[in-house]
Parts: sequence; structure tokens; C-alpha cells
Amino acid sequence: MQAAHLERGGHYLTLKDEQVVMIHPSTVIDNKPQWIMYNEFVLTSRNYVRTVTVIKPEWLFEVGKDYFDLAEFKNSDSKKKLERILEKLQK
Repeated sequence: MQAAHLERGGHYLTLKDEQVVMIHPSTVIDNKPQWIMYNEFVLTSRNYVRTVTVIKPEWLFEVGKDYFDLAEFKNSDSKKKLERILEKLQK
């Protein structure tokens, strides 16, 4: 559940609940990767995620097959991105 993807506006969108978040300034990642997993959600004047790991979106299906059942996602940008990734994996 604690995964997010980069949006065009430069912020991240969490997958399941579609919260707009930013990588916390104390995180050592110095770029904006396309996909991340995080351990902490920090609420200050903004929504931040901390303890961040860069991931490949394919890993979400390889490791969490049961959790990432796209039928359970509401129609959203996140779901569309995950559907495209799953299509590539199934080829």
C-alpha cells in the first residue's frame, strides 16, 4: 500500500488512496524517481513520505500479486499506469 508514482506536476500520488505527497527533505534521494515505496507518511504543512526506496513498478506485481489486484482499484490515473505495466509483464 505504501507505493507512489511521480505525476507531471512534480508531486507523487499514492496508489491506493491517491494522496498527493512529496518526498521529505530529509530523505537522501536527490532526484525524483518515477516510482517509490515509503515507510512513513508525515503530515506537516504538506503531506510527505519518508524512508523512501526507489522501485521498479513491475516489482509490485512480482512481490505483491495478491495485494495489487487491479479489480479492487477505483478508476484512476494510478490504475491506468498499473494496467499498462501489467500488460507489458504478460507479453
